[in-house]
Amino acid sequence: MNTEKLKVFNLKSDSKNLDRACEILKSGGLVAMPTETVYGLAASAYDEKAVSNIFAAKGRPQDNPLIVHISNIEMLNDLVSEMPKKAIECAERFWPGPFTMVLKRSEKIPASVSAGLDTVAIRMPSNQVAAELIEKCGLPLAAPSANLSGSPSPTTAEHVIADLDGKIDAIVVSEPCEVGVESTVVTLATNPPRLLRPGGITLEQLKEVLPDIVIDKAVLAEPEKNKPVASPGMKYKHYAPKSKVIMLDGNLQDFCKYVNSKAENGVFALVFDGEEEGLMVPTVSFGKRDDAATQAAVLFDALRLLDKKGCSICYARVPTLDGMGLAVYNRLIRAAAFEVITL
Repeated sequence: MNTEKLKVFNLKSDSKNLDRACEILKSGGLVAMPTETVYGLAASAYDEKAVSNIFAAKGRPQDNPLIVHISNIEMLNDLVSEMPKKAIECAERFWPGPFTMVLKRSEKIPASVSAGLDTVAIRMPSNQVAAELIEKCGLPLAAPSANLSGSPSPTTAEHVIADLDGKIDAIVVSEPCEVGVESTVVTLATNPPRLLRPGGITLEQLKEVLPDIVIDKAVLAEPEKNKPVASPGMKYKHYAPKSKVIMLDGNLQDFCKYVNSKAENGVFALVFDGEEEGLMVPTVSFGKRDDAATQAAVLFDALRLLDKKGCSICYARVPTLDGMGLAVYNRLIRAAAFEVITL
């Protein structure tokens, strides 16, 4: 398959390329599009065959639900069977933006979109290219991350090309994604609401609207095997580079001592800015120690860089769990298949 590269950096001057992407989607094709979180692999949420092609292109398990992207509140009417008051409050507060709500789905949504569940995950991206594409199509777009299943999510068009070139119809080539990790996912189909996946909207922000929200056990710990997942990103191993990742929980001095004792060819350290000194192995940085937003923005690129540099085993520093640090920790612990060594 020839994958078209459609450059859209300006909505006016590049409108023909956006029209072409819309044409492909309306005809049942797959288009990778930028969002403010990560690049998504989009298809019409109403087209069951197109949705099945998303799973095939990514090599994604059929029991992993997709997120449906919309461009306006009116689209919700066809997607959900009920709209709780708290859902309206969340939409007013967090949309457009990196926030996903899980609600009871309508019959218009194919079961494959929701992995057979009676719910659907929905969000309204703030990225202007994504919003304009959805609006032009007049269709809600089902879109998981535009990468091979289980690998680090794509935050640039180059990442998408590396994973999916020749497997999908088109890639909208645009600016790198700002947030860098997937959206926050909250289910409002349960009482109390549950945080299923942390992201750009923090737990602290959620509590201002949902004071009774609880964190799902699978956010920080290994999920129960063979149990259906209500949200993307809840699988056992996810976001992982080809190299083996092991998290080391301890201070910098102990981290360096442990890693240096393992120094050999192929061993790398994933560290915060300025922590390279004192280590006898190559390093890759993933942001400032006290700035989780910068960590989130570069994490997936750092994980991909490990593979490019020939890493076989990576020992990673552990971020704090405050604010967006919870999202960074959630992604890292899955990349490490929950292997954490306490120093």
